[in-house]
Amino acid sequence: MSDSSPDRPTAPVLDVWCELQCPDCRSSLDDLRALRARYGDRLELRLRHFPLEKHKHAFAGAQAAEEAFEQGQGWPYVEAVLGRVEELGRKGEPFLVEAAGELGLDTEEFDTALVDGRHILIVDADQAEGKAIGVTGTPTYVIGGERLDGGKSQEGLRERIEEIADRLLAEQSA
Repeated sequence: MSDSSPDRPTAPVLDVWCELQCPDCRSSLDDLRALRARYGDRLELRLRHFPLEKHKHAFAGAQAAEEAFEQGQGWPYVEAVLGRVEELGRKGEPFLVEAAGELGLDTEEFDTALVDGRHILIVDADQAEGKAIGVTGTPTYVIGGERLDGGKSQEGLRERIEEIADRLLAEQSA
């Protein structure tokens, strides 16, 4: 029997519009960890790419994150790179490959992915969708049809996300 049977409700989705060279996204890491700890697989966190032009390595970072997800280490990679945004700013793409190696990912495949652009369409589609729904900066969260802008302040955002997630989960079980 498939897990996608109609009897099994799908988890609410929290789209996290982010870019890996953004200091504000780094400041959101604690909230994202807390949300994963609280909800586990009852809340699906999805990384959505919104590379900002002001950050030179953001587009490459988005592609690298996609490669990390493909290799099964997406969130650990995102956290590792966001934790060192200044280093990404200084070193650029070589740092993205270095961070992959530190997590035991296939660095040759990483390097190739950055050169051949295999993940560009995903990044472009995310960015286009973000623009279409009014994302202007990062991090921005979308849950239950509500957009929350974390680029101005993280203050109170986790609590608001939890309120919406709890409501969505209660609606599912009703």
